[in-house]
Amino acid sequence: MNIQKLSPSERIILAQELWESVHDAANDVAATPEQKVVLEQRLAALASDGNPGDTWENVKRRITRA
Repeated sequence: MNIQKLSPSERIILAQELWESVHDAANDVAATPEQKVVLEQRLAALASDGNPGDTWENVKRRITRA
């Protein structure tokens, strides 16, 4: 298939279908034991930090300041 021969709307539809197929299978991908260790370490660090960060409202306000 030559993607360049597709119209822009056909390419958008193809991209959407591709994304949906990946998204639907995302839960089928398991983390490796090493990745699980890192995730557990990061969760423990977050729990012990006591500083969960900033609220989305404050972050969004900083990002969208003109």
